Amino acid sequence: MFQASVERRLRQTTARLRKAREELAVIDEQLAALAEEADDLAVRALVGDSPMTERQSREAQSHVEAMTRSRAATVAIIADLERTMDELLDKFVPGAR
Repeated sequence: MFQASVERRLRQTTARLRKAREELAVIDEQLAALAEEADDLAVRALVGDSPMTERQSREAQSHVEAMTRSRAATVAIIADLERTMDELLDKFVPGAR
C-alpha cells in the first residue's frame, strides 16, 4: 500500500516536472525575443530622443522584467519538484543514496 502511494506520487510529480520544464523552455524563448526587442527599442530611444520612443523602451523593459520574474518562479518550482522527486525516490528505494 505504502509503495503504491509513493509510486502514484512519483508519477504525478514526474508529470508536473515535465510540464514545468516545458513551460520554462517556452519562457526562455519568449524572454529572448522580448529582450531583443527591448534592446532594439532602447537604441531607438537613444537615437530618436522622443517621449514616445522612450515610453516604448520602458514598456518593453518592463515586459522583460516581468518575464524574468516568471522565469525565476518557474525555476524555483522545478527545483522544488526535483527535491520532492528525490525524497519520493528515497522512500521508494530505501538506502538508495
